[in-house]
Amino acid sequence: MAESESQEGNYDNGGNKVQNLKTDMEDLLEKTEKLTVHVAWTAYECVAIQTNPDLHNAMQHLEDVFLMCKEQMEKKWQEMLME
Repeated sequence: MAESESQEGNYDNGGNKVQNLKTDMEDLLEKTEKLTVHVAWTAYECVAIQTNPDLHNAMQHLEDVFLMCKEQMEKKWQEMLME
C-alpha cells in the first residue's frame, strides 16, 4: 500500500515538473519573441538613420520636447495635489 502511494506521489510530482517545464518554455518563448521584435526595430531604426541623417536629429528633438512636457505635467500634477 505504501508503495502505491509513493508511486502516486511520484506521478503527481512528475506532472508538476511537466507543467513547470511547459510554463518555463512559454515564458522563454515570450521573452524570445520580445527580443526578436526589439532587434528588428533596432535594425530598422539603424537603416532609417543611415538613410536619412536628419531623422536622428528630428527624433532627438522629439525626445527632448517630450521630456520637457513630461516634466511640466509632473509639476502641474504636484501643484494640483498641493491645492
